[in-house]
Amino acid sequence: MELMLDWLHANAGKLLLFVIVFVAAAVASRLVKRWTIRLLNKTDVPSASIFANILRVLIWVVAASMVLQPVFGINPQTIITALGVGGVAISLGLKDTVANVIGGFGLMLGKVIQPGDEVTIASATGTVKDITWRHTVIRERNGNELVIPNSVLNTKELKKMPAANEALVTVPFTAKAGTDPDAMSARIVATVSAATADLALPGSTPLVKLTGFSPYGLEGEVWAFAKPGVFQSTMKDAVTRSLANADFLEQRAAIGE
Repeated sequence: MELMLDWLHANAGKLLLFVIVFVAAAVASRLVKRWTIRLLNKTDVPSASIFANILRVLIWVVAASMVLQPVFGINPQTIITALGVGGVAISLGLKDTVANVIGGFGLMLGKVIQPGDEVTIASATGTVKDITWRHTVIRERNGNELVIPNSVLNTKELKKMPAANEALVTVPFTAKAGTDPDAMSARIVATVSAATADLALPGSTPLVKLTGFSPYGLEGEVWAFAKPGVFQSTMKDAVTRSLANADFLEQRAAIGE
C-alpha cells in the first residue's frame, strides 16, 4: 500500500494531466460531432457520419500526442519516424481501408449519393441510410440493411431513382378481346385505388399501361406505388386480389403462361 501511495504521489501530476486531456478530448469529440451535424444541415454539403468521425479521430490523435511525452515518456517524433519507415507496409496492409475512405469522400464531396437518396446497386434497391468512413449503409424497403464498401460503389453501376420509381410495383394482365381500352382502364384504376387506399404512396394514382397483343386479347400492366414502410410484395398482392375476379380480364392467359 505504501509503495502504491508513493507511486501515486510521485506521478500525481502525470495522472492529472492524463485525466484532464482525456476528459477534454471526450467532451470536444461529442461537441464536434454535434456541431458538425448542425453545420452540415445548414449547408448544401451532404450530412453523413464520415465527416464527424474524421474530425473526432483528429481530436483523439492530438490528445494522444499531448500526453505521450509528459505522461508515458514517449517522444511523438519517434512514433512518426517509425510510421514513416513502416509506411509502405502499412499502406499495403490497409490499401482496402484507404480505398474505402477515399471512396467515401469522393461520393460525398462529389454529391454522387447522400443520405436519403433512393438507389439501385447490383440489383439491390433501397434508401441510403448513412455513408461512413469505410462503408455505405443502404436500407431496403423490407427492412434489410446492406453494408457496401465505399470502394465497391466507385466501381459498380449505381442508379439514383426518384421516390416514385423506388415505390413502383407492376402487375401484368390480359384483357378479353373486344374490351374497350378506355373503359377498362377507368375500371382498373377505380378498383385498384379502392383496394390499396391504405397502402398507396400519398398523392399517387394507379396507372394502366397497354403493352401489346396476345392470342387471348389486349396485354397491359397496372402500375401502383407503395408508401414508405409497405412491402412491395404486399402492394402487388393487394392489386392482384382486387383484379382477380374482374369480368373483363382473361384468366386463361396466366394459366397458359
